[in-house]
Amino acid sequence: MTALFRSPYMWLALTTLIWGGNAVAGKFAVGHISPMVLTLMRWGIALAIIGFIAKDRVREDWPTIKANWFYLLAMGGIGYTLFNFALYSALQTISAINVTLYQSAMPVVIFVVNLILYRIGIRWLQVVGYLLTLVGVAVTVTGGDPMALFSGEGAGWAAGDLFMLIAALAYGGYSAVLRSKPKMHWQSFLTALVAAALLFAMVGAAIEHSQGAALWPVTLQGWLVAFYAGIFPSLVSQGLFIKGVEALGANLAGLFINMVPVWGAILSVLLLGEGLYLYHAVAFALVVTGITIAQRKAA
Repeated sequence: MTALFRSPYMWLALTTLIWGGNAVAGKFAVGHISPMVLTLMRWGIALAIIGFIAKDRVREDWPTIKANWFYLLAMGGIGYTLFNFALYSALQTISAINVTLYQSAMPVVIFVVNLILYRIGIRWLQVVGYLLTLVGVAVTVTGGDPMALFSGEGAGWAAGDLFMLIAALAYGGYSAVLRSKPKMHWQSFLTALVAAALLFAMVGAAIEHSQGAALWPVTLQGWLVAFYAGIFPSLVSQGLFIKGVEALGANLAGLFINMVPVWGAILSVLLLGEGLYLYHAVAFALVVTGITIAQRKAA
């Protein structure tokens, strides 16, 4: 059992389970805490915890952190703050099931960034796998009629769909560029990214407040969502994902993101009572088939 939990495959499976739960938590947040306030609180809670745990590591790695401040600032701002703000904003208008399905596009972004920045090649079966994943996303966006994207009739793009496109680009890019992370202990690295995320979240929350859109938690539900987001998706899953990428590489680790829709659907049906329709099943099948084909050659 101990060996099982030391496996990078188990780390990534647990990561995706927590991410599926993050989408459900974001749905529970609607009406109780606004997207940017939730983003601010989650990174504030996360920094208080990881900062205490990793203080000695951070002290040891401080010269490396200072030397790579721009990289760390950008990674925290894009991969953590922008991604989560976009995800929580999407959940204001679309279902948690759809949100998790859109995350299936992230491995495609990872592949493109790796190809452009690092010249990492890809085999043709991986291309087939990625294309099947994109078809699954198209099925989700159009409610089961992907041809509507080309006809312009009933494509059904909502604000939430566009927010999830931004989220997929943000975290997919972040995941790919993790391979360039400076050499330091993973706890120091995570602490630096969380601190950067909190800095950007402060700015975003101030803007949200100035627009009269900020909603601070006054209910138990709002506080529970904030603490769940601050502990599990912010620390546990991010730490496991960083270690998974270190062990398996960004391309293979990124494929596990396609498990998020499966976990998200199960949790959404059980906890939110969301409807599971035939087109969701078709999209799941496409995603699972895509990851199976692509992983065969990614490994």
